[in-house]
Amino acid sequence: MIPILPIILGYLLGSIPFGLIITRLGGAGDIRQIGSGNIGATNVLRTGRKGLAAATLLLDGLKGAAAVLLAANWPLMAQFPHAGLWAGLFAVIGHLFPVWLRFRGGKGVATGLGVALAACWPQGVLMCLIWLVGAKVTKISSASALAAFVAAPFLAWIFAGPGHALLALLVTLLVLAKHHANIRRLMAGTEPRIGAA
Repeated sequence: MIPILPIILGYLLGSIPFGLIITRLGGAGDIRQIGSGNIGATNVLRTGRKGLAAATLLLDGLKGAAAVLLAANWPLMAQFPHAGLWAGLFAVIGHLFPVWLRFRGGKGVATGLGVALAACWPQGVLMCLIWLVGAKVTKISSASALAAFVAAPFLAWIFAGPGHALLALLVTLLVLAKHHANIRRLMAGTEPRIGAA
């Protein structure tokens, strides 16, 4: 059975472009015309508005967590096996490819972390720790985020089993694909550090 309802719920929640909404409401303009043009928190930080970046990070994470928790606990979706995992996967897809922005969204880090925290909280907490420690040590947001997501399938397998590990693997592959340019810059040693333009 194709879990249509969890897929729709996850996609619609994930596709809410909080970075774009918050920067416009905060008077910072269109985030797509700033820095990398990405709608995520790292690019919002390039506006110099740390509060807007923090709000974007929080809301992007919350929409991922909300998709998992709503689908897993909504009686209407009880007929679908692993409804929360499906909704979480499509929340990330919605963030990466929002129909409202011609399928040009963010890179999925905050939303993916929100999904992980809601689907398997020990995995999510350890991913956050890897990200934070990596950012502290390297001062490179993309490198620390990628390290956290590469670890995700292994953490999910340890703490929650193969179903969660598969979700984590799919999310990791999506996040890696969206970071292809960052990966090339990391290999070339040209990836900007946190706070750089």
